[in-house]
Order: sequence, then C-alpha cells, then structure tokens
Amino acid sequence: MPITRNVARTALATCAGLFAVAACGSGDTDEAQSKQVTLVTHDSFNVSKAVLAEFKKETGYTVKVLKSGDAGQAVNQAVLSRDNPQGDVLFGVDNTLLSRAVDNGVFAPYEAKGLDRVPAEYQLDAAKHRVTQIDTGDICVNYDKSYFADKKLDPPRTFEELADPEYKNLLVTENAATSSPGLGFLLGTAAEFGDEGWQDYWKKLKANGVKVVEGWEQAYNEEFSGSAGGKKAGGDRPLVVSYASSPPVEVLYADPQPDEAPTGVLTDTCFRQIEFAGLLDGAKNSEGGKRLLDFLIGKTFQEDLPLQMFVRPVAEDAKLPKLFTEFGAEAENARSLDPQTIAENREAWIKSWTSLVEK
Repeated sequence: MPITRNVARTALATCAGLFAVAACGSGDTDEAQSKQVTLVTHDSFNVSKAVLAEFKKETGYTVKVLKSGDAGQAVNQAVLSRDNPQGDVLFGVDNTLLSRAVDNGVFAPYEAKGLDRVPAEYQLDAAKHRVTQIDTGDICVNYDKSYFADKKLDPPRTFEELADPEYKNLLVTENAATSSPGLGFLLGTAAEFGDEGWQDYWKKLKANGVKVVEGWEQAYNEEFSGSAGGKKAGGDRPLVVSYASSPPVEVLYADPQPDEAPTGVLTDTCFRQIEFAGLLDGAKNSEGGKRLLDFLIGKTFQEDLPLQMFVRPVAEDAKLPKLFTEFGAEAENARSLDPQTIAENREAWIKSWTSLVEK
C-alpha cells in the first residue's frame, strides 16, 4: 500500500482533493491558508468527513488532501521535492519503502502524542521518531471458496503448497516491480525461504503456472474468480495475492450481504505491512502538521480506518468494527523483515525476481 486497497473509491468532487471541511479556490485568504494543513498521500487514502470535521473542531485546522498516485509514487515525489515539500505531512510510506524516505531526509523528527498506546513492534523508528506508525495490514493469498468446494479440493495452506502440482495454473500475483502487494508477496517469500532459497521457490511457482499481472486491480478484479469484479470479468484464477481484509470487503459491498464471506485467506502466506506518516522537513505549517500526526493515532481516526481504508489500527484502545471481527482474518505468524534488510536488498531482489519470473 498499501499501500493499494481492496476497492476502487469515488474521487471526492471537492476542489483538487480538498475535503469539504477545508476552504477551496485560489481566493483563499492568508488567514485561511495559515489554518490549513496539507496532507500528501497515496490515491487509496480515505477518511470520513465527520472525522476531519472533528479535527477542525479540536484544533482549528482544516485539512487539504493531496493525492500523489500509489505509495511508491508518493514517496518518490516526496524525495524529489524534499527541498520544497508539497505539503506538511506525508501519509502512506510503509515498511517496504521506509528506508527510501528516511535515508533521503524527507522527514523532520517529531514524537507524536499517544505513542504509549501503540505496541513497540510497530514503532520501527522509535529511536528517532522521523515517522509515526498509523495502521497495519497483511498481504496474503486469498482463495475462492466455491472453486475449491466444487472441485472437492482443499485449498493450499502454506507457501510450499502453492507450488504443489494440484494447484498448477491457479495462482495470480502482482508484479513485484510495480505493485505494493506484489512486492510484499516477494518479501514474504524472502522472509520464509531466506536470501538463498527464495529464488528456487519462485522457479517452482513459475513451473507451476503462476500468472503475473501489473497491479492489484487487474489481479483481484479481473483474474480472480472469487471476487465480485472477477466473476463479472470471467476471472479463472481461484488464488490471488491480496489482503487479509479482502473478505470483509466482499461482504460489505455484496447485495444482499451474505452470511459468510465468499473468499478466504491463507494466513500462513502473509507479509505484514505497517504504514506510517511523518512531518515533512521544511513544511510550511509544521505546527499544524504536528497536530495532525497526533490526531492520526488518536482514537477517532484510528477507529475510522478499518472501513475507510480496510486496514487495522495500531492503537490498542481502538475497536474494530463487527465486519472485521466477524469476516476478517488475522495472521498470527505474518512474515516480516527489518526495514534495513529490505533497504539493503530490495532493488537486487526485484531485479533478480524480474529476470527469473518475467523472462
């Protein structure tokens, strides 16, 4: 993402991504601009208008949301514009891209209020506080329950089983060089099999007919037989790299809503993403940016996250909606890698993966 999310969202019809609680137009007064915080983020960012209205009520600041493509594009743009940042806060850098942002001096240190409510396992920059952890989500293989029931075939359970002959030509994944979930799945295999073993594993997947497409939207809503979009598009792959939160989304947008999610999650194939926000170095409204970071890990925003962006809050006092607790999956042993390990190997792994899988 992360981070790319599970549903396409209708763009808000307010000026240039500016929510209704913020002033619009080139005629903004200097006073209005001084009380405006610009949040630079990825295209999948979403938040309830009522939540931003609460932020304005608490702080006096309005929020302008500036969307900058997917997470990778948003981070790259922040690096390129670090001497003249586009906004005050960047939201959406995750643990797969964190080193790229912090090593290029994108963020100014700030210790947000409320970090005592966040488990230490999510605080990957606790020593320097250049970023604040906001949410977490797992990239996992999803499966089409109906397909496996009709075939009287048990779905695979592990990375290893995905390469078994009975699952030949069933899996679709995203390009690790162009897609956040695709990269997350690659990193999950590197965490599982190590630097010496992941390439041999991908050779097995390739021999077993794995299909690679450019992004999540194509994989999930066109190729995957289990999603509503995939069914309409005639998708014929019952295994797809997506998110642990995808089944609740299938329930939420079904009409009528089913008693059981039509898709499931292989929880032994998950890679954990953690998403961060940070105060941009050189921000014009650094005080407003600090207040926004405090708010992003506050209970109001944290409890809004699941049904807006289909991720899990990091604050321990934030409650999950029933949709998540009833239909969501949680990977107890999600794979992870230290950000420094990712930083040292990411480009080489992507290059090797591309040569191996795409040739």
